[in-house]
Amino acid sequence: MADPPPDDFLLTVVMPVYNEDRTLTAIVEAVLAEPTNKELIIVDDGSADASRAILRELEVRDGVRVLMHEQNMGKGASLRTAFEHARGDAVIIQDADLEYDPSDYRALLQPILDGHADVVYGSRYLVDPADPERARDSFGHYLGNRLLTFTSNLATGLNLTDMETCYKSFRREVLAPIRIRSRRFSVEPELTAKIARSDARVWETPIRYRGRAFADGKKIGWRDAVAAFWAIARYRFFD
Repeated sequence: MADPPPDDFLLTVVMPVYNEDRTLTAIVEAVLAEPTNKELIIVDDGSADASRAILRELEVRDGVRVLMHEQNMGKGASLRTAFEHARGDAVIIQDADLEYDPSDYRALLQPILDGHADVVYGSRYLVDPADPERARDSFGHYLGNRLLTFTSNLATGLNLTDMETCYKSFRREVLAPIRIRSRRFSVEPELTAKIARSDARVWETPIRYRGRAFADGKKIGWRDAVAAFWAIARYRFFD
């Protein structure tokens, strides 16, 4: 089991939100229940459902800060806003659904705390397929992710198994010089390309995962895959 961080360590968890009223309370409770000393920065990206009303109730909780976009600008824009306000020693990205388990935070932080890594990717594909805590995405999403990860590795020279994972942890200093330009889900290959061009040490660790379907609110589609391939090419050479 991973060791607890030092007493003076602060983790920033950044959470983009767009129309997640069905899962928002549950995921915030799960993040706050995880024992690492943390701040939670939630960016509502112009939600049109009840998410904003829920966030007004949640932002009174200790350690929770809520920032609002008046219109939908995309995941990349939400992360850009959240990173600008992060104060922690390390930063973890958390989606607002229930696909990813905050109990994996310690595993995502341990290589950084041990001085072995500057960035840690939580891989959904390093987990034993027989793990009862694991639920795979559909074959289409799985195949798309593998193709994107392979193409990204060709461009960056990294050897990742899951470039598209939400769960990424960073020393905050690594994020400071990065300027995110992507607005939507192409932020994942953009971040990966810019990290690869730095001298950051990149690790991977297994994580739990419970994939959801479009009927449950999944938002990534084939257009995002096309945009991600373009982002891999663009950010390999250009900022």
